[in-house]
Amino acid sequence: MTMNKKLIIFSACCLLGMGHATAQELKDWANFGKYATENQQIKKPVKVVFMGNSITENWRNMDPDFFTQNGYVGRGISGQVSAQMVMRFRPDVIELEPEAVVILAGTNDVARNDYAMTPEQTFGNIVTMVELARANQIKVILCSTMPASHFGWHPDIKGAAETIRALNKKIKAYAEKNQIPYVDYHSALADDEGGLPKKYSDDGVHPTLDGYKVMEELVQKAIKDTLGE
Repeated sequence: MTMNKKLIIFSACCLLGMGHATAQELKDWANFGKYATENQQIKKPVKVVFMGNSITENWRNMDPDFFTQNGYVGRGISGQVSAQMVMRFRPDVIELEPEAVVILAGTNDVARNDYAMTPEQTFGNIVTMVELARANQIKVILCSTMPASHFGWHPDIKGAAETIRALNKKIKAYAEKNQIPYVDYHSALADDEGGLPKKYSDDGVHPTLDGYKVMEELVQKAIKDTLGE
């Protein structure tokens, strides 16, 4: 075998190897696959979709009757930041053709999951979701970012409570300006330090069932008012 042929074969093998490695490294960053099967099987249109992170995902797991009995669909994914929610907003919200969407985001942005985000950037992603919903005739209910003064998985994060308050100030002002219902979980659940107390949480971030019951009463009222029930 000539040297040129050996080089060609070696180069081809290297390219194939690189392609295989690249395929293995590909990641479904937005986790489109999480609800892909459920989305295909769901009966459309749905009443309300809850878009969020682990707080929304745990909600559906801890109190499934709240969702099934009311015609609500939970589309929360643990660990997600607002940018990931924007990416999957089409398959997990728009394509389900809901009457309304409840948006709860921001906790993991403040905790700096995956990357650093400012309140302005998080707020921008929330506004993007609102605009996507409205462009598709979906009514919007905005929620305050949940109270948290620390994150067990990122103990180095300081000033979380203040950052969340700043973000919520932006969300509330935007909701009022654009006549969007605003559900203030933060005021209803936060302790004096701006965190989630043991009364409502085991880790200071994720609500217990008692915490979710408080949230349910607040969001139910907003949903009924929004849908004219």
